[in-house]
This record gives sequence, C-alpha cells and structure tokens, in this order.
Amino acid sequence: MPKEAAVTGCAGRMGRIRVLCQRHKVIYWRRTRRWAGNRRQSVRPTLPERRAAISAVRAVRACSGRAFWAAAGFHPLSHLTEEEPHLTISPELEAQILRYFHAEHWRIGTIASQLKVHHGTVSRVITQAGLPRVGAPRRASRIDPYLPFIRETLEQFPRLTASRLYVMVKGRGYSGQPDHFRHLVALHRPRPTAEAYLRLRTLPGEQGQIDWAHFGHLDIGRARRPLMAFVMVLSWSRQIFLRFFLDARMENFLRGHSAAFETWVGVPRVLLYDNLKSAVLERQGQAIRFNPTLLHFAGHYRYEPRPVAVYRGNEKGRVERAIRYIREAFFAGRSFADLADLNAQADAWCAGEAADRRCPEDVTLTVREAFALESAHLMALPDNPYPTDEQVAVKVAKTPYARFDLNDYSVPQTHVQRTLSVVADPRQVRILEGQTLLATHARSYDRGQCIENPAHLETLAAHKHQASQHRGTDRLTQAVPESRDLLVRAAERGGHLGAITRALLRLLDRYGAAELRVGVLDALAREVPHVNAVRLALERRREARDQPPPVEITLSEQVQRRDTPVQPHRLASYDQLTEADDDPA
Repeated sequence: MPKEAAVTGCAGRMGRIRVLCQRHKVIYWRRTRRWAGNRRQSVRPTLPERRAAISAVRAVRACSGRAFWAAAGFHPLSHLTEEEPHLTISPELEAQILRYFHAEHWRIGTIASQLKVHHGTVSRVITQAGLPRVGAPRRASRIDPYLPFIRETLEQFPRLTASRLYVMVKGRGYSGQPDHFRHLVALHRPRPTAEAYLRLRTLPGEQGQIDWAHFGHLDIGRARRPLMAFVMVLSWSRQIFLRFFLDARMENFLRGHSAAFETWVGVPRVLLYDNLKSAVLERQGQAIRFNPTLLHFAGHYRYEPRPVAVYRGNEKGRVERAIRYIREAFFAGRSFADLADLNAQADAWCAGEAADRRCPEDVTLTVREAFALESAHLMALPDNPYPTDEQVAVKVAKTPYARFDLNDYSVPQTHVQRTLSVVADPRQVRILEGQTLLATHARSYDRGQCIENPAHLETLAAHKHQASQHRGTDRLTQAVPESRDLLVRAAERGGHLGAITRALLRLLDRYGAAELRVGVLDALAREVPHVNAVRLALERRREARDQPPPVEITLSEQVQRRDTPVQPHRLASYDQLTEADDDPA
C-alpha cells in the first residue's frame, strides 16, 4: 500500500482516534467522546483500531511531511513555492470562504473547522480580499457612563495623569481597577495634532548654538565626577567645538566659550542658549532675567545672548544634532587615559573627521570649506581674554590647610585662623591673602587629599617641636619647681634638655609630683643633675617601702593639676581685714 493510502485508510477505519501530526512527528492521540445514554464518555478504541493506528504512525514516520498533509486533506500554504503552484487553494474554496465570512458572518475559526482548512489560510484570504474583520459586538464597559466627563477633563487638562484622573472618576462612582482604567484612558486620551516646523536659515557668522551634554561619570581616585561636554556649533557652517569638563559650573561654562572663540579666532553675533541656570535665572513669559556673570561676559565679547523659548528645543536643533553626532561618531567605543587625553582627542576629531563631513547648507562644500568662508564674517576677539578663574573665600582653621573642591591645600603656619582667597584654574590652585600670594599647588580632582608644600611642613614641624619642648618644661616646673635647678645644672654640663625634660615628664606620670620632688632633691643633694640619678632615688624609695613597680597611666590634664603643689595663702591677710573693720570711721 502506498504511504498516502495507508494514512487515508487508517483515518477511515479508525473514526474514534485522531492522529495529530506536525511535520514528521506524531504529537499525541486524542480519544473521541461518544454519547452513552444521557452521558458523554470516552470510548476506548478496539484492538483492530489500535493496530491500525500503530500502522498509520509507522506510515507517517516513513512518509514526507508534504505527502502526509496532502493525504490528510490539509494544504500547508506556508510551504508553497513558485515551482509548486498546484498546492494553492481552489477559486471555489476561496469564494466559499468569502461568502461564509461576508454574508453569513461566520468567525474565522468556524470557517476553518467547517471547510477543513487552516485558520491562517482563512485569514490570508480575507486579508487579500480587503474585507474588514467581523468580530463580536462590543460589550458595555464600566467606563462608558464616565466617558463624557473624562473627555471634557482631558480636553481642558491634556497632561493630566491617568492616576489623578482615576481618583477623580472613582470619587464619582467608578468601581474598576486602576490598571484597567489606565489602559482605557490611553485609548480615549486626545492625541495632539502634529506640529509643522519651518527650516531655520541663518547668515554666515550670524548665529551659534550652545548646550551641555552628559557623558556619564569619570572615576578619579575616590572621587566620582560627572563628565560634561560643552558643545558650540556655528549654525551656518556646522563647525563644532567640543570640550569636556568635570562639572557644569559657571566657570567651566565661560571657559568653554573662551576656548571656542580662541579656536575659531572670532565670535558669532548671536548665541542661542537653553534655559539653563548659567544663562537664565528666571523667566516669566517674555520677561527674562539673565545671569549677570553671563551678561558681563557677553558684553566683554560683544555678542547677544538669546535663550530659546520654553519647550522649544527645536530652535537649537543644530547643536542637539551635533551632540547626537558626537555620541555616535566620537565618544562611542573610545578609550582615553585622562581628561586631558580626551580633550586632545576631541580637538583632533573636530579638526579632522567632523570637519570633513558635508555641510547641510551647501552640499557641494565640506564643513571645513564652509567654515573658511564663515570665519571672515565672525566678529574680532577683544584685546584681553575674559578672566575665568574660580575665586572662593575659604576659612583656615587651626590646621594650616585651606579646603577647596573636596581637597585640602597647605598654607604657611603663620596664616591659620584667617579667611584667605583661593584662585583656581583647571591646572593649579593659588592661595592669596589680599594681593599677597601665599601658596601655589597643582589642582587635584580627587577627594579627601592633602596637597602639601614641603616647605610648609618643615616650618610647621620646627615650630611644633619648639612649642612642644616649651610646653613640657612649663608643665614640669609647675609640678616640681625644684626641677628648674636640675635642668640648669644639666645644661651647664652639656646635657640634652629636651631628652631630660621628656624623661622627667614620664617619671612624673609614673610616680606623681610628690615622689618626683623627693627624687629631684636627692639628685641635687648628690650633685648628680641627671635623670638617671632621679630614677635611682625613686627606685630605692619604692624598694624600701616594699611596693610594686608603678604602672604608667596617662591622666587627663584636669587630674594632673590636682597633684600640683599649691602655695598656701597667708592667713595674716585676713587679720588685717578684721583690724580694718574694728577701726572707727
């Protein structure tokens, strides 16, 4: 028996078993259900039927996929090729599908099951005929009574959020869930009409556009600083200036301007800004309050600062496209060692690849050629550049360091507890008192660093050493006045006063002022002005009293004062006061 006949004969003999196949593989068998009395139950196929099914499976495994589908009465249209047009459905079947769908309003699944064709075939026929899909009539929704209120509210407040609108509708009796409501509101929210724009045309040298762009972060030591790109574009030639900074503060904003003007050796007449705080402090309609620093800078270079309208970023679309071009053509996949290396690569890219692209204003010219024509129309630079250094007043505390930009910079120890001025540029930090320059340091962009001048440290160390010695001598003579004589005699013999003072202070902390006084007097009596003589005397007194060795304990200054001998006050002074009261007036 041929393979196709085996499959067809099997299907005819076993009516209660359906063989479901996908290409060459049998997926499962499904038992059909029959009515037995008043109940529907599964009927177990007989032994001949099962044997026939097994034979059919073996035949299916041996035959090709197309032969099986053809024997089973299916037409897999997705596998048709131009060389096999005979497998397409007949015009009669196509007309029958269209009649059931258009005239009888049958569903696609119903048509497919009745005509023994795949539902994809039915969908394809309907789609090719251009007939609209016929679905079930729309059921009433909970939101229908509230649609007039929703449409009216959205027309008045187009940007009202769905969550806020849900609270308003729920207060009026809506009982649906917020997620489903959000979906329904999206269907009924009015769509804004598309706005048409005019292409802006400018004259050579007339206009430039400026903006900041964020390019992630840069890790410098323990500091994580934002990597900001200052971008300026000439509107006519599309010449790009690119400079990266570690923040978007006003000083770097002005530095970007000055660097662009010096690179182009000229200034455009008008510069367009976004409404950033470096340019516009406050805006109410057409009333604009500019940043006074920017106005002073613009007056120095004699150009007009002009902010774009609110929510009208298209007015400076050339710098926006330039930023996108920088992200895709320059920054993506680029590696650099530090900020200086990145800016060097940016300068080379602006002068090379970016300048060799076609100019949109005149496709016959490159940006380099267009800029050569536009540079003649730029305004000349002033005689002196605008100062862009950062100037900050800092308070120096007890330690000789001035805090600036997350780091500490050393100053001479003679200028503590004062307010000094820090003047910084991208490379160095200068510290001044008035017009006097106190220190100059290389600028650090790390955080928590101490940038020190070795000369400042040496002077401070010498001062602290001398001060420490004086403080130790004062404490020793105050606790044991007899130690002064010991120090004088030790100095006469060439002893090191600093070492002797430190040793006596350790004995003072260990034995106390009273015991040390006895030891000092004993050393003076023996005419041995040395710390070892004092220590030996204290050890003999301890052994004579059979006491354990003392333990050195560092006491606070308040407790140490309690052991200091106090000169008793003469009581005779009080008698004088009493006698003065007894005298007659």
